[in-house]
Amino acid sequence: MERYSSDSSLATEFIHDGEIRDTLEFAAAHKEDKVLMDEILSKAALGKGLTHREAAVLLECGSAEHWERIFALARELKQKIYGKRIVMFAPLYLSNHCVNGCTYCPYHAQNRTIPRRKLSMEGIRREVMALQDMGHKRLALETGEHPVQSPIGYVLDAIDTIYSIHHRNGAIRRVNVNIAATTVENYTLLREAGIGTYILFEETYHRETYERLHPSGPKSDWAYHTEAMDRAMEGGIDDVGIGALFGLTDYRYDFVGLLMHAEHLEARFGVGPHTISVPRIRPADDIDTNDFPDAVTDEVFQKIVAVLRIAVPYTGMIISTRESAQCRKMVLDVGVSQLSGGSRTTVGGYADTASDGHEDSAQFDISDTRSLDEINRWLLELGYIPSFCTACYRMGRTGDRFMSLASSGKIGDCCGPNALMTLQEYLQDYASEKTRELGIEAIARELREIPSQAVREMTQARLEDIIKGERDFRF
Repeated sequence: MERYSSDSSLATEFIHDGEIRDTLEFAAAHKEDKVLMDEILSKAALGKGLTHREAAVLLECGSAEHWERIFALARELKQKIYGKRIVMFAPLYLSNHCVNGCTYCPYHAQNRTIPRRKLSMEGIRREVMALQDMGHKRLALETGEHPVQSPIGYVLDAIDTIYSIHHRNGAIRRVNVNIAATTVENYTLLREAGIGTYILFEETYHRETYERLHPSGPKSDWAYHTEAMDRAMEGGIDDVGIGALFGLTDYRYDFVGLLMHAEHLEARFGVGPHTISVPRIRPADDIDTNDFPDAVTDEVFQKIVAVLRIAVPYTGMIISTRESAQCRKMVLDVGVSQLSGGSRTTVGGYADTASDGHEDSAQFDISDTRSLDEINRWLLELGYIPSFCTACYRMGRTGDRFMSLASSGKIGDCCGPNALMTLQEYLQDYASEKTRELGIEAIARELREIPSQAVREMTQARLEDIIKGERDFRF
C-alpha cells in the first residue's frame, strides 16, 4: 500500500492521491473557518511559505474579507522579494515533430494537418539573430519529443549554436530548456552544456486524467514523467522549473499537486523549484478548449497565482503570451515575476515573418500579440522594470545558493542594479523613442532607491559606460 512521503523517490508516494484528496476535503470543510484563515495568513505574513494543505485552505476561502487580505499579502511579498523587476524571455521552438499522443497539444503524432518542421543549425542562427534584434537575452528552448528528429545530440548542438551567436550588440546569455523527460545521463549533458533552468510541466498531477490525455508515446508513463525533476537534480541541474496546465482537470487537485512537488524537491534535494509556470489550456489547430470542461476562469486564475505567491514566496512565477494583456496585468499585480514577450509558438516564426511566422504550425494561439518593445513600454507605464538579467546563472548563484540569498533578502542587492543595467542596454540598442524616454525616467528613479551608496555609485558608473558602448556588466 502506497504511503505519502515527501522525500520518497517514487512519484506515487510524493504525489500521493490519497493525501491530495484528504487535503481537498480538509480545505472544503474549513473554507469558512475564520480562525484558521487568520492563523494561516499570520504565518504567511512571515514570508516563510505555507504547506500544501494550508495553501489549499486559502484557495478554497469563501470570505471576501479574507480574499482582500490574501491579495494584499501577495502584493506585499512580491514587492518585498522582487521589487518592481519583471524578467523577460522568449520561447524558441526547434521542432514540432512528436511521437506522443497528447490530446491537448496539436503536435500529437495523430495530427495529420499540422506542417512538421525542424530547424537546421542555420535556421537556429536566423531565429536567434531575429530574437537578438528584438533585444532578448534569455530563451526557453522547446521541442516535440521525437527520438530521430530531436535527440539529445540535436538539442546540445542547438545550445552550442545559440551561445556562439553574437549579432551586433546582441547575445543570448542564458538558455533554459523545456524538453521531454529523459535520463540522468542526458541531464548531465544538458548541465555541461551550460543551460540555465530545466523546465518540464506535469500537465496534470491527476494520474487517471494524465493517462487518459496521454494515450500513447513515451510521455504516457506518468511515473517516469513525474520523477523527471529528480533525475535532473541527480544529473547536477540544481535549477528546475515545474508547472501544471490548468484546465485539464479540477484546478484544486493540480494546485495541491504543484505544491507537493515543490515540497518534495525541497525535502529530497534541499532546494525547491526555481520557477513555477501557470499556463492554461488554449486553442490551437485541431484543439478545441470546449472539449475541456475544467477550464479556469480569470477570477479563479488570479486566486491561484496569489496563493502560490504566498505559499512559495521565493519561487519565480512565469506567465506566457497564452494570456491576454488584461489577464497578464491582473496576475503581475499579485505574483507573476517573469513574462515572455514578442513570442512565436511556431518553428521558424521569428525570422520567417514573410510567411506570417508559419502560424499553421503553432503549438497554441497567442493572446498577447504585442511586440517586445510594446510590452516593455507597457510595463514601464505600469511602474515595473523590465529586466534582461542573467547574472545569477553566470555567477554560480543557482539552486540552494540562490535560495539562501533570496530568503536572506541579499539577492536584491544584485538583482536591482542588474535589472537597471540590462534595461539600459535595451534602451540603447533596441528601444523605440517613447520606450527609451520612459526607461530613462524609471532608471533615474530606481537608482535613487538603491540603499547602498557604494552599489549606487558603481551602478551609476556602469550605466554611463553602457551609454558609451560597453556591455554586460553584472553584480
